[in-house]
Amino acid sequence: MRIGILGTGAIGAELARVFSAGGHEVAVANSRGPETIDADVLKFGAQAVTAADAVQDRDVVILSVPFFKVPDVAGLFASIPEETVVIDTTNYVPIGAWNVPIEGVGQGQAESVWVAEQLGRPVVKAWNAVLEGTLKTRGVPAGTPGRIALPVAADSDEARDVAMRLVDETGFDPFDAGRLADSWRQQPATPAYCTELTLDQLGPALQAADREKTPAIRDRQIQYLASLPSLPPLDEIVELNRSLHR
Repeated sequence: MRIGILGTGAIGAELARVFSAGGHEVAVANSRGPETIDADVLKFGAQAVTAADAVQDRDVVILSVPFFKVPDVAGLFASIPEETVVIDTTNYVPIGAWNVPIEGVGQGQAESVWVAEQLGRPVVKAWNAVLEGTLKTRGVPAGTPGRIALPVAADSDEARDVAMRLVDETGFDPFDAGRLADSWRQQPATPAYCTELTLDQLGPALQAADREKTPAIRDRQIQYLASLPSLPPLDEIVELNRSLHR
């Protein structure tokens, strides 16, 4: 499969490594130019390209830029075919340098619905509810007991199926999380967000999300983590995320 990835942060870089190691034809880009992409991202065969080249002639384009930067790359999507599957991994985190007010999202609009509006095309929501450390170290083969599940939301059954197959390739059980308008249930500080749940646990967690309470919980959590001298170990962050909903 021909996969383009926009963004070389924690999630974008790891997806580039996993998919190129798995035999996909991967092109990856960032905002600074192909010469700035770390060699580690390319070690399994991914190619560093310009952002414009990363979205051309691809079966799948994965959007993994900071949320408030989405409008900056929207023009790249104007000329790509309708059948190209676009997967959004972004999250709205209105704290610190990312504290950019976004009308609509701040009033409760699902984040990926806003992303789809900016791009002018449908998107799939996936890999937004997984921590960097989890994605890097806890993916296991299908059928492994206790395998972590990740939610995938989309309005197109075909696009959702593609994303779910790719989620499986990264070592996690894909869970059909329904339509894009319901993807708020997998946004930051919800019970399904970065809590390392199994397939049986994830469905109830998505249903338990509280749309009104979540933004305040999210902001308190992010402010707390930002106040620490360094991020806690992975297991402590997962436990902290789980504790928000007990």
